[in-house]
Amino acid sequence: MHRGRLLVISGPSGVGKGSICKKVIEKKKNDVEFSVSMTTRPPREGEVDGENYFFVTTEEFKKKIEENGFLEHARVFKNYYGTPRANVMEKLEAGRDVILEIDIQGAMNIKKAYPEGIFIFILPPSMAELRKRITGRGTESESVIELRLGEALKEISYLDKYDYCVVNEDLDEAAENVIAIITAEHSKVTENIYDMIDKYKEEI
Repeated sequence: MHRGRLLVISGPSGVGKGSICKKVIEKKKNDVEFSVSMTTRPPREGEVDGENYFFVTTEEFKKKIEENGFLEHARVFKNYYGTPRANVMEKLEAGRDVILEIDIQGAMNIKKAYPEGIFIFILPPSMAELRKRITGRGTESESVIELRLGEALKEISYLDKYDYCVVNEDLDEAAENVIAIITAEHSKVTENIYDMIDKYKEEI
């Protein structure tokens, strides 16, 4: 059985990362699944433990940190968030590909902990289009929009730390491009090639 691939997806706020990930899961539901993060924040209405997040106490979270139980973790305001190592590794060992949608800081930490991950950066077609999408939410003031655009430029400067970039001009096309990356990664010549060669030799 081939080991699954860890797909780490990042990009600026408003670029459509979540929509792309959902589309990829829909199209590849038998092979790809989301990584569920762990948090100390209380569940919001409608959230399900183990589906949206693993909800734990601060004490439980800190214990897992001490046990090196996270691929990455961070404290955001008063709450902790992290990617449980065992949960991801179990899926990868079972041959499942795992998508982790995460910010750049988290992605860089994942790169140290699991450098064989596939790092994909989602780009907007243009900064003007990104502004349009953020404005279209109708939830941000003009000053917050300017801050988000400034932050987006900082994030885009990390592009060279990623393996691939996908421009999200059309959602379906962007999702298909991510799927093409997954297919290409599974077709790479790796250390498993020697097992394949031996198998062919045995069949002669």
